[in-house]
Amino acid sequence: MNRPPLHQDLYLIAHDQSGKPLTHQSSMALGLAGAALLDLAVDGRVAVARGRVAVSGHVTRSGDPVIDDMLALIAGEPGDVRAPVKKVAESAYERTRADLVAAGVLVQVTKRVMGVLPTRRYQLADDAAVVRASSGARSAVEGWKQPDARCAALCGLIAVLRLEEELYLDHPSSQLVGRLREIARTGSREVAELIGVVETLVAEAALSVYR
Repeated sequence: MNRPPLHQDLYLIAHDQSGKPLTHQSSMALGLAGAALLDLAVDGRVAVARGRVAVSGHVTRSGDPVIDDMLALIAGEPGDVRAPVKKVAESAYERTRADLVAAGVLVQVTKRVMGVLPTRRYQLADDAAVVRASSGARSAVEGWKQPDARCAALCGLIAVLRLEEELYLDHPSSQLVGRLREIARTGSREVAELIGVVETLVAEAALSVYR
């Protein structure tokens, strides 16, 4: 069975059962865009080195709009790896959510409170989806299974977005983040570099709020 795109798994981990985001949306959007690029790198469809990115071989669509948008941007303008991540991040959150709704993984819920405008949330249709999304990272941290490059990438993104508590593992937070980062470094050179790019962009986005 084909695995879901990495950005969809990250989206599920980054929300609680009620659909509330667990990290700032701008940071999450950069994480989702980075996840799309990591999927392409892990599959060998793009090459990343020293801050540069280019398409490897023929440009073929995957059917996932976020990943395909990332690939088209890189094919049209190879170069600085940060540029396509920042561009795709502009719509990655909404598009990822829309795909999960279309797939029946999320359901739209409208809550009405007297005297307050209705609020809309997107909740899990089945809690099993988020358990599946995070199972590989949990197994890697606990040493139950050797992580592949995709799992290493997800571990790195969880660490960058500080979502480690959503793995529900009995470890101190600092120790868990350290372990996730360690796993990310073992994935591949490209995975390690891209996790660093996402972390830098998230830090820059956080600083811009205070300027």
